[in-house]
Amino acid sequence: MANATSPLVEQRVVAFALGHPGFGPARIAAELARAQVGRDCPVDQWGVAGAAPPRPQHPRQRYGLVAGYAAPPEPQRPAPPPERHLDVEHPGQLVQLDCFCIGRLSGTKGTVWQYTAIDVASAYAWETLQVTRRNPSAVWTSQLARTVAAELAKHGWKLERVMSDNASKFRSATFGQTITQLGAGPTFIRAGRPQTNSCVERVQQTILEECWKPAFARYLIPK
Repeated sequence: MANATSPLVEQRVVAFALGHPGFGPARIAAELARAQVGRDCPVDQWGVAGAAPPRPQHPRQRYGLVAGYAAPPEPQRPAPPPERHLDVEHPGQLVQLDCFCIGRLSGTKGTVWQYTAIDVASAYAWETLQVTRRNPSAVWTSQLARTVAAELAKHGWKLERVMSDNASKFRSATFGQTITQLGAGPTFIRAGRPQTNSCVERVQQTILEECWKPAFARYLIPK
């Protein structure tokens, strides 16, 4: 058995394998048999070395294990499929909304929430801060939607579709009635797929990195 091989035989097998990286187990066994090394022991040099994981058997893979060896160029890989993206043609066609919890800050009674919206076509964003007792409120999401619709209308565009997650602040009757009154249609992303709402998610991450983290780092107690 391999675990019964003497250390001297094991060293000879490993040394020969390292010196001839292009040889496989069968070739190494034949060469060592001619040299009267390990005739009564297994011929698998990987088992003699005591390595359980399988080793590469293709000559190109074995050559790749040797430092300094220049492997032949690999065939060109096919181009990856284009990334999926949101197709919009004009402002107002799709606006994404989301909320971000800033926390319970000193000097406020309740939790500070950031309500964010972004027009996907123009990348123009809106952001407002509101304090609620605990969770974000549909009152403020509705107000943000009305603000977005008003500013789009001011520049000649109409709010057509609003995309958000499935949280209660967007699923509530208050928010649904507001979207209906504005003449827009709601779209809810699939559960567990926040990347569908990636535009507004990225805006909130940028605000977190560029605004909140530097501001909170200046104070022991954020306020």
